[in-house]
Amino acid sequence: MNTNHIIIKMVLDRWYGSVTNFNKILDSLSDNQLQKEIAPGKNRGIYLLGHLIAVHDDMLILLDMGEKLHPELNEPFIKSPDKTAIAIPSAPELRSFWAKQCDVLQQKFSNLNTDEWFAKHTAVSAEEFANEPHRNKLTIIITRTSHLQYHSGQLVLLK
Repeated sequence: MNTNHIIIKMVLDRWYGSVTNFNKILDSLSDNQLQKEIAPGKNRGIYLLGHLIAVHDDMLILLDMGEKLHPELNEPFIKSPDKTAIAIPSAPELRSFWAKQCDVLQQKFSNLNTDEWFAKHTAVSAEEFANEPHRNKLTIIITRTSHLQYHSGQLVLLK
């Protein structure tokens, strides 16, 4: 196994470990608990779940892996603050969206070869990438892993 394979394995192991941890937290919370605010005046758990789905949906575009699964979640969970959208999907619907999205991402990730992981993502131009080769697809996984871990820590507060 060469160094690039090891790096990819390390990053993806942390990603999958973070998803597993999030799933344990999510599974430990009832739909009613997801309706609670993390802290007074802060986001609700259901909003954080929808937000993570919408952000991970964006990864499909950033990694050039296809279209979003749930583009309808962008407005209420990325562009709008919690409690401002007229209607959002129910907790059971969002749980289902999350599970499906995790499966799709895992399948898409498993199809990328080493060179593809180190290729540019779609939010960077060829010129920028030539000067900043660290702005690659693997970096997207690193930043999204940190984002997922941050919100996992918030969800724990609902217990």
